[in-house]
Amino acid sequence: MPTSALSPQAMDDTAHSSSAVYIGLVNPKTPINVGGIMRASGCYGVDGVFYTGRRYELAARSGPLQYNADTKNAGERIPLTGVASLLAAIPADTQLICVDLVVGATPLPDFVHPPKAFYVFGPEDGTIGQEIIDKADAVVYVPTVGCMNLAASVNVLLYDRLAKAHRGAPDLLPRESGDALIRQSRDNNNRTRVKAPSL
Repeated sequence: MPTSALSPQAMDDTAHSSSAVYIGLVNPKTPINVGGIMRASGCYGVDGVFYTGRRYELAARSGPLQYNADTKNAGERIPLTGVASLLAAIPADTQLICVDLVVGATPLPDFVHPPKAFYVFGPEDGTIGQEIIDKADAVVYVPTVGCMNLAASVNVLLYDRLAKAHRGAPDLLPRESGDALIRQSRDNNNRTRVKAPSL
């Protein structure tokens, strides 16, 4: 179920940060996708997730435990907020980036992510409305053969942002790195390590 909206203090904190990432979902349909998006949001340091429509809420009420893809409970730390308008939810100084298979869009491999971004994704069975696309600072697509699942699309976009940050925008990177990040992020049952090379 959705958590409360970002507090005014949280919005103010991210407004003064050098980077911020928000996800906007247009009328998502399934709790499994929203759960997967929340898990990805936790993995990639998203500041908040917003959605429009009622389909997700109605579906989540019918059996939230069977749809639990957010096994890391990112939803306890990252606000998931239902809104009437994604455009009205975009924080100041944050660029609107639409991610969908839209004619004229920029391929994701060629896209340069802005430090502060509000990424909007269309629903599983539709697309982003023209009124949102017309206000976008950029429209990008993932160049796949066929369309991906909604949660997979969000994961790919967020990974692309992280990978490109390693090459030139260190302020977009997580605070931890290397073995410290691996130890912090891995599952409790994972104690494996790379074998040291023989001399």
